[in-house]
Amino acid sequence: MVNVRVLIVEDEVIVARTIASQLSQLGYIVTGTASSGNIAIAKALEIKPDIVLMDIILKGEMDGIAASSYIREQLDIPVIFLTAYGDANTLERAKITQPFGYIVKPFTIKDLQIAIEIALLKYQLECELRENRDQLATLLNSMSDAVIATDDRGIITFMNPASEKLTGWCKEEALGNDITKIFRLIDDVINTTIENSVTRALQEQKVVSSGDYISLIAKDGKKIPINDKASPLMRRPNQISGVVVVFWDLSAKRETELLKQALEKEQEVNRLKSLFISTVSHEFRNPLTVIQTAVELIDLKGANLPDAKRTTYVKRILTAVQTMKHLMDDVLFMGRAEAGKLLFNPVPINLYKFCQEIIEEFTIVEGSIHEFVFTCESQTTDAVMDERLLHYILGNILSNAVKYSPEGGRIQLHLQCDSLTGIATFEIQDQGIGIPEIDYSKLFESFYRASNVKLTQGNGLGLVIVKKSIEAHNGQISFTSQVGVGTKFTVNLPLNPIIFNE
Repeated sequence: MVNVRVLIVEDEVIVARTIASQLSQLGYIVTGTASSGNIAIAKALEIKPDIVLMDIILKGEMDGIAASSYIREQLDIPVIFLTAYGDANTLERAKITQPFGYIVKPFTIKDLQIAIEIALLKYQLECELRENRDQLATLLNSMSDAVIATDDRGIITFMNPASEKLTGWCKEEALGNDITKIFRLIDDVINTTIENSVTRALQEQKVVSSGDYISLIAKDGKKIPINDKASPLMRRPNQISGVVVVFWDLSAKRETELLKQALEKEQEVNRLKSLFISTVSHEFRNPLTVIQTAVELIDLKGANLPDAKRTTYVKRILTAVQTMKHLMDDVLFMGRAEAGKLLFNPVPINLYKFCQEIIEEFTIVEGSIHEFVFTCESQTTDAVMDERLLHYILGNILSNAVKYSPEGGRIQLHLQCDSLTGIATFEIQDQGIGIPEIDYSKLFESFYRASNVKLTQGNGLGLVIVKKSIEAHNGQISFTSQVGVGTKFTVNLPLNPIIFNE
């Protein structure tokens, strides 16, 4: 109440004096009186009172409602209507100016005091709210993150400059539009439109985000990688008044990630090149050394070399040459596969007959050392597959089974053809040394060899070739293993592949 200055607008002189007297008794300062709307505006401009007491019906061209509207909008001074008219029509007209009070004459001095104090409190709260709103708007407008606010129907009510820049929509165009028109999102992985996070926040009534690898479709159609978070605005528990979505540009971060991935890939390629060169050099050096040593012995001893020795040295040379040829074949295969030039020529084939023949090959060479068993329960085993690649698949797995199984160990090949699923399943079970669990994840990597076979001859390309051959058929491979017990590889291939590699 201290030093509150009041302007009285009343065209009845006696009533104006009575009100002024009551205000003085209450401790308010009456800064002036006015009898018309025009005079009220002039005095308000001159003395800038803290509050105006306004009669609605005034003499002259401008009534109290029109004068109040100007004072409220142009001067931001709170107005209380003091009037003898309390009818619905007058009340509706008065509400347009958003008065801070409405007292119907006659009123008591206490009514007057209460109305003024409540009006001043409401005006103070409105100023604080406006100041907070302005501060918030300044903060949001200065943010580098984009911010869009909507009402409870998803209609846009606010956009900051960052969101205008990111979406390509100016505020004037966007306000009043549905958020789904302005804030359109797409999944980068499957390249399809996804549900708007604002819509989800309205439905689920909780903070939501659209997840990773999403892009905003700007007004011009440009895709911009973003991250977002939509938060519901609660008027009261379980009643949403709107949603605020904050989103930010990830273009620079995405480019950095891509560059990092490219660098890592290049480093991995260089590492594999170095590994390839060192591995192949080592693998070629061994048989070359054998050949060189055998040739030198034959040349050194010449005609005095016994036939048995000569035959032994020649066999060693032939074995070394075969080893080199096999390694060269593996390297060429990998080169074609990595370059996407692996030949895939599917032809009609009887899998039962094929498996019998490959088992016979191993039986002839290794039969006295290992026991080979082939089983098949399927009535029909006709298929369309690449015979050369299928030989790579079964041959390499059987070779590993032989290599890592003890003498007398049982090696079993089981074939099953399911005409309903269109899948041929090959299971190769051995009783070998098994594969340590630590090696599972890297078993099909180039030049990788399990930790328990380092002393056994091999170049680490066999299973890679197997996997490439299976992928050419659009098939799958899996395995189970137990150290000291054995390993079972399971290969699933389509009986009639649809996807062919070029």
